[in-house]
Amino acid sequence: MRPAMQRRHAMGALVCCSAGLMGLHGRAHATSPTAISTGTWPAWNTFARQFVSADGRVVDSNSERSHTVSEAQAYALFFALVSNDRYGFERLLRWTEDNLCQGDLSAHLPAWQWGRQDHGAWGVLDRNPASDADLWLAYALGEAGRLWNERRYSALSRLVSARVLREETAELPGLGLTLLPGPQGFALGQGRWRLNASYCPPQLMQWLTRHAEPAAAWKALAASAQKLTLASAPKGFAADWTVYAAGSGFVADGEDADTSQGSYNAIRVYLWAGTLHADAPGRTELLKALQPMARHVRETGEPPESIDILSGQAKRAGPPGFSAALLPFLQAQQDTAALQSQRARLKGLPPQPDAYYEQALTLFALGWMDGYYRYAADGSLLPRWSQP
Repeated sequence: MRPAMQRRHAMGALVCCSAGLMGLHGRAHATSPTAISTGTWPAWNTFARQFVSADGRVVDSNSERSHTVSEAQAYALFFALVSNDRYGFERLLRWTEDNLCQGDLSAHLPAWQWGRQDHGAWGVLDRNPASDADLWLAYALGEAGRLWNERRYSALSRLVSARVLREETAELPGLGLTLLPGPQGFALGQGRWRLNASYCPPQLMQWLTRHAEPAAAWKALAASAQKLTLASAPKGFAADWTVYAAGSGFVADGEDADTSQGSYNAIRVYLWAGTLHADAPGRTELLKALQPMARHVRETGEPPESIDILSGQAKRAGPPGFSAALLPFLQAQQDTAALQSQRARLKGLPPQPDAYYEQALTLFALGWMDGYYRYAADGSLLPRWSQP
């Protein structure tokens, strides 16, 4: 994969979409989404009405090609599960399988990008999968199988996780078995690999060590993911991307802004850390290592849109969705002043209704803050509707 195409995986975190064109089993029609959600979580029902088409596609109509990315489909599956929305879940899954997996999720990982092609037809734009979407897909399917007692979902989860292991990992000298961002384009040659810490939510990695086979391989992946998150944030600020070099470790490549800046990808690292269970393995170490971001927010009153991971020099105030994403993290840090300032900022400056990525971050964060879901220490999902 060309370097420009590598960055297109990061662009999945930059989508800003509104209701618009919807795809129907490979075709698109000029009509607004008319999704009907049956969930117990009002915020998910609103999100689904705004962004999900009637047939289950999360639409980015503001993009050049009105595209859909696999990350958006996987996130929506998770939200539907949290909301106990079996109807919405099945629609999302069916569209994903039909359009991103060549009609067979058991045989193909989802293509990363789908939308309007150059000749006007609708279909896959970038077939290279994205491993963060694939992990969330395996997790959502596995937990849906457990919580809804649906064997088909559990079986699909095992197949997806097995394919991730085969197609999206590599043995890196000195680091061990490591999750790559996708099957192609991230082995740079000369003993260098391009990695992304936000692709490795620790609760998902812990869950996979207990529910995916072989367990030893997933334990190795969880261990390397923890090392990746810590080592790629040497000053306490997570990077969007990093390069791992055999014999040298993690390096911030001065010629590549993505590896020296933390922005739209990196904001998720704090979100994942903040929503960990208090007894989750590695949580204390993660929170301690990332504490400088909490201090920066407390001192400036706002999260940075982009920050130099070595100097701590910030560029511009981050969008409201960044404030939302940091709420669980600031609560976990027990930083009351920063938490209150970001609550106030979010109240005074909420995300725009059509800003997809910010709304997705907000759904993750406020769903957790409001108790609609929690993770157990082993990463298992604890939605409110499943609790006594």
